[in-house]
Amino acid sequence: MRVILPDSSELELPDGATGLDAARAIGPKLAEQAVLVRANGSVRDLRLPLEDGEEIQILTTRDREDPDALWVLRHSAAHLLAEAARRLYPGTKVAIGPPIENGFYYDFEFPEPVGEEALELLEEEIRREIAEGRSWERWETSRDEARRYFVEEGEPYKAELVDTAEGDISFYRQGDFVDLCRGPHLVNAEPIKAIKLLSLAGAYWRGDEARPQLTRVYGTAFFDPEDLEGYLRRIEEARRRDHRRLGKELGLFDFSELAPGMPFWHPRGMVIWNVLEDLRRRENARRGYEEVRTPQLYDSDLWRTSGHWDKFREHMFQLEIEGRDYGLKPMNCPGHCLLYSLAPHSYRELPLRIAEAGNLHRNELSGVLHGLLRVRHFVQDDAHIFCTNEQIQDELLACLDYAYYLYDLFELDIRVELSLRPDNRLGTDQDWDFAEGELVKALATTGLDYTPSEGEGSFYGPKIDLHMSDSLGRSWQLGTVQLDLQMPKRFGLGYQGDDNAEHTPAMIHRALLGSLERFVGVYVEHTGGDLPLVLAPEQVRILPVADSHLADAESLADRLRAEGLRARVDEREETLGKRIRDAELEKVPYVVVWGDRESLDSVSVRRRGGDQSVTSADALAEELRAAARL
Repeated sequence: MRVILPDSSELELPDGATGLDAARAIGPKLAEQAVLVRANGSVRDLRLPLEDGEEIQILTTRDREDPDALWVLRHSAAHLLAEAARRLYPGTKVAIGPPIENGFYYDFEFPEPVGEEALELLEEEIRREIAEGRSWERWETSRDEARRYFVEEGEPYKAELVDTAEGDISFYRQGDFVDLCRGPHLVNAEPIKAIKLLSLAGAYWRGDEARPQLTRVYGTAFFDPEDLEGYLRRIEEARRRDHRRLGKELGLFDFSELAPGMPFWHPRGMVIWNVLEDLRRRENARRGYEEVRTPQLYDSDLWRTSGHWDKFREHMFQLEIEGRDYGLKPMNCPGHCLLYSLAPHSYRELPLRIAEAGNLHRNELSGVLHGLLRVRHFVQDDAHIFCTNEQIQDELLACLDYAYYLYDLFELDIRVELSLRPDNRLGTDQDWDFAEGELVKALATTGLDYTPSEGEGSFYGPKIDLHMSDSLGRSWQLGTVQLDLQMPKRFGLGYQGDDNAEHTPAMIHRALLGSLERFVGVYVEHTGGDLPLVLAPEQVRILPVADSHLADAESLADRLRAEGLRARVDEREETLGKRIRDAELEKVPYVVVWGDRESLDSVSVRRRGGDQSVTSADALAEELRAAARL
């Protein structure tokens, strides 16, 4: 048989040859460094046979930044962790251990609870395994034999996985550890040059709170120790920027166990919120949106009509009132469809753009709640556009223009994904062909590069998802623009056309900053809390050197407040040095020191970042006004 190499040349191999055989045929050095094979674009274990005519690429230890190469490295590291856990803690039962973004984890039921001290012990044991030498052996077996093996080994979680596994059953062995696994894995452990166990967490078996709680051990691995050191530095920087810590330190928001996943906003945090809300309202009005207000709670019939009762109910808070099922709204769109249906409409009214920053609730599992980034109560800069098919392009382009206007204000680096039809979709293929085609056409018109994301669309329509890359290189989804042909049909929405016939409108869903909670959390981490002047809760702090300077400091603060700026005087009986340091820790962008030499013509200003100068009060006010303008 023949396979095709990346340079388009052909390699002749015996029938049944594996990826490793192909690597050996190319050269012994390649075979020694090989970790994985890509065949026709999909990853495959080096031990598995190739097929005639396949395009292959051998990944090696030199591909140290390739996501697939790192994936197989970390998958193998997870198996080493499981072997180490069983050796160090006899009686440990193993569950699952997949590679994940930036690392891997494995879930265990330890015979006795373990603490953070276990991480160092397990890590040392993994290094011992690597030093002893480990290679992976793969074989397939029958479902009955696999189940019998794990029952005899006292591994109930693996036995359950056998019962629910699809397709062929395969095992991998390294050392004295055998695991149920599809692979792929490394040939041996030599490529694992850097490994670090990071943390412990609780995890319910299969994410079900009614099932046993296991101990999840997180770790990461790399081909090169320098890559691990860089990753650990990034983790430490991420901890320093953690919005939960900064939110508390800066007095922005807080949480309570009495309302899990539902943030409490302090006055300083509400300054940020109100700036964003003012921006939303101003730009909506400028772009032809009208504000509406819809209920929080709806009869389940609304959610059945929209499709959410069948496809989203587990994420909804539900209650019964007078024998009827109700649900708190997790999104605004069904309520906006209901609002539209309450009055007749003509083509002359379209496009109809309605916006609502409504309170939304989603029943997220407690284990996935994460500060402002994953909450149960949130608000979106949400809007829905009802329009004719002929108006779709103009409206999509206007939504993208609006989105990039906002992102440019906050100097965000954006990438685009086109999320396409999922398996659980509503509607016909013809509807989806049309809707996806409209989004592709809009992206082509704007010239935006995008990545197709198969199966990631909403159940009612495809969407353009807008992701930002933060200062640590992490990606966060912010905005989305979705084209929906299903919900208007399900709600029986219509408009009278210029032909006097009844037509069904198209519906565009759009949220551009997304959840305001999530945006604030992401942006606080992106900036490390050094918010731009326009969002800073306190823009200027004035420090009188002595009591005799207090009146002049208050006068300057009043003058700046009259300009709409947020200024405060720190008149505490602390040393000047301590007050300057406190202002730096609280990330106040401008600090003015007022002493004997200061006057309205000569103001001593310290800017965040260390820049200092002397300027006039008028020049300072003008500088602040310009920087605080959105």
